[in-house]
Amino acid sequence: MSKAEKAQEARTLAPEHALAVLRGMILIRRFEERAEEQYTRARIGGYCHLAIGEEASNVGAIDPLTDDDYVFTSYRDHGTALAVGSPPAAVMAELFGRATGVAGGYGGSMHMLDVERHFLGGWGIVGGHLPIAVGAALALDYRDESAAELCQLGDGATNTGAFHEALNLAEIWNLPIVFQVINNQYGMGTNVEQASAEPEIYKRAAAYRIHGERVDGNDVEEVWFATDRLMRRARDERKPALIETMTYRWRGHSVADAGKVYRSPDEVEAWKERDPIVRYAAILMDRGVLDEEALAAMRKDVAQEISEAISEAASAPVPDPDGLYTHVYAPGWEEQFVHMDQAGPFGEREGTKHWRK
Repeated sequence: MSKAEKAQEARTLAPEHALAVLRGMILIRRFEERAEEQYTRARIGGYCHLAIGEEASNVGAIDPLTDDDYVFTSYRDHGTALAVGSPPAAVMAELFGRATGVAGGYGGSMHMLDVERHFLGGWGIVGGHLPIAVGAALALDYRDESAAELCQLGDGATNTGAFHEALNLAEIWNLPIVFQVINNQYGMGTNVEQASAEPEIYKRAAAYRIHGERVDGNDVEEVWFATDRLMRRARDERKPALIETMTYRWRGHSVADAGKVYRSPDEVEAWKERDPIVRYAAILMDRGVLDEEALAAMRKDVAQEISEAISEAASAPVPDPDGLYTHVYAPGWEEQFVHMDQAGPFGEREGTKHWRK
């Protein structure tokens, strides 16, 4: 690391900025806690993957992005949506399958997106978004745009072929993309050490002559300055990079997984002692930026915001079934289903007339 890079790593965020970053982490934590509660009340269908414990890796990587930059992520995407600035009510509405959701209620937990804020999706297939993200980075370069792209992925996705293809193309085409491996220690129920021949994932970048580094994913400022440096490099020099943020998910892989079979209570508690929110709040108190009263007020304000988001989402309308195939098929898609009605057995297509206008 150069002297300039070391100097940058020693920097701290300005007081007001630091407080905004802390609030962003608290917002994600409270949102996910309430989302878990709403799932148990059967308001959320399908899968639901929580990012409790990973808040610093999300906020620290997304906060330094510019308005022109783009973001892709995997299916653990609620925190990403909130970090880019999507309204909590719209994110919760998407979980509830309501028309006011960020994806119109059609995507659900695993398919958040916010095109206005250049968040081009959570993607449900492990590693499936990596080639798409590289294609978007190619578009930025082809158009000679000054923006760059952050592509988040889990540690499990680094063992897919798409990961290697994506890094290879990013390097040989000199694309403005930073891959962020959010290493929460487990791919579903398998520890990284058991699944990866090289468990220090950032080292894999070297195989493609890409810069790689590992940072403490529970230290929001360390993540912030490292990501900021690599994104600036991607924008200015058109050089890809890989950053591995070491963190931990407190809950199971999804709400259907208790997360108790494949890891010990002691392990979970050890990581909880490194709570990124408590840790950063303590740092800001030491700096004189925050006190207990202000922290309590911040938590209360966030809790109220999430409660209002739940109420707003619960009262929102459901999507119109006639729009189910909008943006899925090209215009005129209705015609391709006409012959299905004619060929189907008597009565088989009853109740499906909403396919055709």
